[in-house]
Parts: sequence; structure tokens; C-alpha cells
Amino acid sequence: MPLLNGDRGDRLVPHDPESYQVRRRFTLPFLLIILAFVALFFRLWILQIVKGREYDYTSRMNRIRTVNSPAPRGMILDRKGRILADNIPSYSAYLYPEDAENLPSILKKVEKTLDVDAEEAQNKMKEAKGAQFFKPVLLKDGISWEELSKLEVQKFSLPGIRVEWKPRRSYSFGPLASHLIGYVGEIDERKLKDLRKEYRMGDFIGKSGIEEKMEVYLKGLDGAVMRKVDAYGRELEVLDQTQAYPGKNVFLSIDSDLQHTAERLLQGKRGTIIAMDPRTGEILALANAPSFDPSLFASGVSPEVWQRLVSDPSHPLENKALRGVYSPGSTFKVITLAAALEEKLVTPETKLLCTGGLRVGKRLFRCWRRGGHGEVDLRKAVVQSCDVYFYRLARMVGIDKLAAYARRFGLGKPTGIGLGYEKAGLVPTSEWKLAQTAVPWVEGDTVLTGIGQGYILLTPMQLLEVYSAIANGGKLMRPLPVKKIEYTDGKPVEEFSPDVLGTVNVHKETLDFIRDALTGVVNDPGGTGAGARLPDVEVAGKTGTAQVVRSRLFDGVKESEIPEELRDHAWFVSFAPAQDAEIAVVVIVEHGGMGGRVAAPLAREMIRTYFELKEEED
Repeated sequence: MPLLNGDRGDRLVPHDPESYQVRRRFTLPFLLIILAFVALFFRLWILQIVKGREYDYTSRMNRIRTVNSPAPRGMILDRKGRILADNIPSYSAYLYPEDAENLPSILKKVEKTLDVDAEEAQNKMKEAKGAQFFKPVLLKDGISWEELSKLEVQKFSLPGIRVEWKPRRSYSFGPLASHLIGYVGEIDERKLKDLRKEYRMGDFIGKSGIEEKMEVYLKGLDGAVMRKVDAYGRELEVLDQTQAYPGKNVFLSIDSDLQHTAERLLQGKRGTIIAMDPRTGEILALANAPSFDPSLFASGVSPEVWQRLVSDPSHPLENKALRGVYSPGSTFKVITLAAALEEKLVTPETKLLCTGGLRVGKRLFRCWRRGGHGEVDLRKAVVQSCDVYFYRLARMVGIDKLAAYARRFGLGKPTGIGLGYEKAGLVPTSEWKLAQTAVPWVEGDTVLTGIGQGYILLTPMQLLEVYSAIANGGKLMRPLPVKKIEYTDGKPVEEFSPDVLGTVNVHKETLDFIRDALTGVVNDPGGTGAGARLPDVEVAGKTGTAQVVRSRLFDGVKESEIPEELRDHAWFVSFAPAQDAEIAVVVIVEHGGMGGRVAAPLAREMIRTYFELKEEED
């Protein structure tokens, strides 16, 4: 008989299966709810207590962000105000490290969208740690409209990726004067450590030429925009703004018309042409061939393009005018001549016999004219470039005095133009040879040096300085590539005046004689520089043919049959008008052959163009 519910004191309540099932059904959800509240509490504790300060900072960073407003780089112009380097608008993709929650995933997406190397971007992130962590990392400069559109579409799945506008360097005439103007590139980590206050990672800085030399003027003062943004970086409003100030404009001393002429004359050749005003040292043109387009670097050069440039056997990045060192050949004879006259070893009337060669010890040193020049005086020896005459002069002077006179004319040290690393060349002495080779100097070394062969080496800029000093009466002028610097509104910042480095310290009569002889080289019958002759302007100059290998290896062989890389270098140095020079020009064509045949006509065209341009201005 079942027990009554009222009899609870000493009776048992029977088991209710249905009630038990109900209680069991609610127990599990109840436990899950409790666990959820515990987890939520724990998460809130982590967010507010453990990482409260960090997330508070991040939220403020998300709310207010200061973005750089890059200043346009100053323009580079020629002496007449024609723009050579300017700026164009460009868009760049940056990564803000503090906003990138899942960096590997983001970089993988960016790699496909922007065609950038995710591993390289990761390395940039590592470099950005520390003081630079909250500054953006440049992923790609100069993105296309298509890439910009893709980034905008994926904005919500790419937290930390921002697109910013910035000015990008543009070169109006492409490769024109590229070795003089130089190029810009992304600042490297080493320089960034020294220049953290002025630059940020991803900024571009002058890497060579005027872009590097004038960086302090060309770089403007960046501004900043303080924006209120949401967690995705979308702009809500502008809170504050600091104006950016553009860089200052740099006016070069070159004339772009004359520069165009120099570049045209060097097409298809390897070498350099430099034109300078010997009165002031102003560089009127400086061209190298082959050349390169500095625009390749304006957005950051790819590893493939860089490797192609540096591995090119013709060395397009090398500034041959300042870093190419060559034997000067017969252009050096003016030094031997000056030394002999100053030491009173000869007079202009001194005659010597040339039979086609001079034997020194067991070796026969030949003249370029195999039959010889016969009996010639000093002026005729210069005009016809008689090697035997200068062999004899060099023996009279001796190597150490010859070296001393070479240094008087500025050889053996950089000219001071200040465009990156400039080579000093080599003025050999007996002591130098013994120290370098452990072999004593011999007389054969001296006669070779007297005609600009052997160990003597110099740059085209150094040789131009020698002849400019002869043209202007003995002053060694510092080469000036920059004429003035101005603010964007035209107000002057700095003007560069002629800088006399010193004098050659030889008598006026010696320089007058050398100028007269060099005038004969171009204008006298039989002169080796007749290819530079002009009908309306008296040109003075000197030819030079610098041997690459000993000429006797190709005795009787036509020049066209000699491999190009073994042919002689062709030199010509000149100035005009001969007695009151306004322009001096040096030309070297690598492996070009005879200087009078190959280089002299190029100098003639440079001088002709200069005076035609001058006449147009008048």
C-alpha cells in the first residue's frame, strides 16, 4: 500500500523518474553557464588588470594617430633655370606594426596583392622594433592604381596596412647628367641610426651625386597630420595639422643644352666629356657613357635591376669623370715641358733629333711616327707630339722632379669637386716603386712617364684642371658643380663663388709658351689636333693616345683588326679662345684609338655648341 505524502516524518517518498530526468537535463547547461561566466571574468581580469595599460595605449593609438606629411624634395635645375629633377605624386603602402594582429597572415595577403616579398617585409619589421616600433614600415613605394584599388577592397581584412601619399622623385630628361645629378634611394639601417630625428624607415635620401652632396638643402621639413581614426584606421576627423616645408632648389652650373650635346656625342661609346669655365671652375657639362636612368631608383630599385646594373661590364653606374683612372698619354707632355723649361734644361729654340726611336739600355722606345720627325725644336715637338723629344726631356728632368711638377699642377690628389668618392690617381716616384714592387726605378720608367705612359694615372677631371690652369694663367680652380641655392619663393640661400685652391707656381713665360704651342697643335700645318679646328674661334689643345697594351704586340696590324678591349684610349684636352679661354673641354673615348682622329672632333663640337649658345643669348 503506498505511503501518503503527508506522512513525512517516518515514511519515504517514492522515486519519481520524470522529475529526476528534468533535473538532470538542466544541470549541464547550468554548469556551462557558470563556466562561461568564470571564463568571461578571467578574460576581463586579463584585459583590465594584466594588459590594461597596453590596451589603453593601443586604444588611444587607434583613436588618435599622427601621420607624417612628407615634404617635397627641392628641385634641381640647370644654370638657366630649366628643371632637371622634380617631384610627382606617388602612393605607398605602409605597415603599422601595432595594428597588425596576425602578421604572417597579413603579409601573405599583401604579398599576393602588391607582389612584395613577405620574408623581406618580415625582416623590415624586425628592424623596426624598439624605438621605431610605432612608426610605419614601408612595404612598397609607388603602387599602381590597380594595387591601390585592391588594398581598398581588402581594407577590413588587412588591419595595419595603410596607403599614404608622398612625392616621388622625377627626372625630367631621364639619363641626362645622371652621374652628376645622382639618384635617391631608401635610407639604410646604418644611416637611420645616425639620423633618427630627421628620417624614418622607408624615407628616401640622396645616394650619389648632387642628390647626396646637397641632401641637407634638398630635403624639406616634414609636416604632420593628427587624425581621429577607428580601429581599422579609417579617418574620422582631422584634429591638428603641421605644415610641411619643401626643400630648397639647387641650381647647377651646367647648361642642359651643352649637356645634351655631350651626351649625344658619346652615344655608342664608352668614355667621358667634361666642360668647365677655366676662369671660375664652373662645370658646364659632365657626361659619362654608358649612363643610367636615375628614375630606376626613385621608387626603390629591385634586386634584379640592381644586380644587372652592378654586373654590367661597361659599368654604367661609375662616374668615369671622377673615378676612372687612365694613363694620360701625350696630354701629360705639358708637365714634362713645364719642368724642363722651369729647370732651364732647354729653351724654346733647343733642337733635338728624332729618328723614330730612342734606345735606353737594351730597349728601343719608339716614336709614334715610325720614320721619325727629324730635327725639331720645342714648339714643333709639341705641335707634332714627337715622343723622342719628350723621352729626352724626361731623362734630363728625372722622375722625382717630374713628379714634383705634376703635383704642382694638382695631380696625385682629388680636385675637391666634392661629389662622392673621387680618386686621387697616381704620380709615381722612385721611392714609390721600390716600396710597392721591391724593384728599383730605371731610366726606362722615366722616359715612359715623360710621355704619359707607365705608372702615371689620373682622372679626366684632374687633367681638365691641369689645362684650365694653363689657360687661366696658373690658377688651380676648385671645380664647382653648383651655382646657387634658393628657397622655393626665389629668395637666395647661398651662392657659390670661384674657389682658387692654389697656383701651379711656374713662370708666366712658361705658361705663355705652352699656350702658344697648344694653339699650334690645333691650327698649325701638321698639328695632331687639327680635328678640333674651328673657323671663327682659335682653339688650343693636345691629343693623347694611351696604350692599353704594348704597341709592338700589334706591329703591322690594322686598328680595325685589334680586339676593341685592347685598343688604345683616345684623349683630347682643349680650351678656347686660346689666349682668353672661356671654356675648357676634356674628352676620353675608351678603346677609341687615335686621340686626334676620335676625341678631337668631339671637343670641337662641344666648343662650337658653347659659342653658338652664347651668341643666341646675346
